Parts: sequence; C-alpha cells; structure tokens
Amino acid sequence: MQLGLSQQLVIVFGAAKGIGLEIARQFVSEGSRVVGVDRQLPDADMGQSGIEFVLGDVTSLDEMKHLAQQHLEIGHVVFSVGKSSGKSGFPYWNVEPSDWASVIEVNLLGAVNVAHTFGPLLADSGQGSIMFLTSVAGQVGSQTDPPYSASKAALINFMQCVAKDLAPFGVRANAIAPGMVQTDLNRQVWQAGQILLQADAKESYDDWAARKIARIAPLNRWQTPQEIAAMAVFLASDHARNITGQTINVDGGQVMHS
Repeated sequence: MQLGLSQQLVIVFGAAKGIGLEIARQFVSEGSRVVGVDRQLPDADMGQSGIEFVLGDVTSLDEMKHLAQQHLEIGHVVFSVGKSSGKSGFPYWNVEPSDWASVIEVNLLGAVNVAHTFGPLLADSGQGSIMFLTSVAGQVGSQTDPPYSASKAALINFMQCVAKDLAPFGVRANAIAPGMVQTDLNRQVWQAGQILLQADAKESYDDWAARKIARIAPLNRWQTPQEIAAMAVFLASDHARNITGQTINVDGGQVMHS
C-alpha cells in the first residue's frame, strides 16, 4: 500500500526507545522526514538511522513553543509518551495521592503542551494529523496503576476535543491504545506488583506476562511495537482521511465495544 508520506515532516515525542522509536522508524521507511524528541538520546545501537533526534521535555511549554517555531512546516505529530506511578494499585490507596501529580503532568499535560503549540501550525496548513498514544487501561479503569489509567482516560477525552476543534481546518486527531507490549513501562507494572508479594510468591516477568495475556487477551498473544507503529503510519496517511476523534485499540481483543 502506498501511503503517500514521502518528504512529509513528522515529529514523534518519546522517540528514544520502545513504541515511539519504532513509530519513528516506520515513518522513515515511508520516506518521511522524522524528528524524534525525548528527554534523552537513544542508545547508539538502537537503529535510529534517518531520524533527527532533539532533546526536549513535553512538560515544558516553553520548550515546546521553541520546538514548534523551528518546525513550522510540520505535517504530523505523534505523542508517544507515557509515565507510570511505579506502584501497584491493588487497592487504589496503595498509591499515595502525592504519586499522581507527576503522572498527570507527563501523560496529560505534556500532551496538552504539544497540542497547544503544534495544533495551530497544523490548522494554518490545512492538513495533517495529531496522534496520541494512550492505553487500554484508559478505557477500563485498570486497577494496576490508577494514576496511569486515569491520565490515559483523560487523554482520550482531550483527543476528542482536539479532533473537534481541528476538523474545520482539515486536520485529524486520533488515539492509539496498545494492549500488552514488551516495553520498559510494561515491565515496571510487573515490578511494582512484585513489591507487594511475599518472597516465595513472586514470579518471573515472563510467567506473569504469559498468565496475564492468557487471562485478558482473546488472541492470547503479545502486541508488538511494530504493530502499533503500523497503525500510526496508516492513520497519518490519506487512507485514513475520514478517521478522526477515534481511539483505535491494538490489543489482541482485550477491549471490545458493542
């Protein structure tokens, strides 16, 4: 399928590793000019050929404004940023109220900063898209990490506001909700749960993940960064020109809406 993204400028936030890095790679493979933004540079052996990396913190509105002024010809924006509380929420009061602020600052307010600075540029151009990486946890009230779950739910709602406001300008906004993906963030969820268990009850990450996938995913398999990235690239293309305001789940069937 020809996606028609050649030479279009794409900025991917959270591009130093994991899903964000794979999204940046797949845009490069489509011939896009890709800028990857993160608070740290990727490791030298991560395979980032063709990606221009820039240091940046989405929680800083000033930094986002400066970055936007350097990329006025922007075509597509991808917000692939996520932060967990680092604690397990079984029950929710295991996570202190003070643990919520930093999660919301990154996952929600970071997205607001990005949309606030790049949305008007896209509106002026009359084309393009913004994508937000959310989570199935934002749709089901996941007990695993309540601050993370709530922040991703809020991000879905914010995405819909963005989609409605940008639609008159011909700009689309969507969210992608991954399920179980082998990333550092997923491993942090397992580690947080292990802290609450007795030493003789602890299980390996692989065993924990296999048990969880079998329980919650009808297709009974991992989702991969490559699958998430393929959806991001498709949503940026003209093949998705009538898709806006939607949350697309790439989750092995974990969340089904009737």
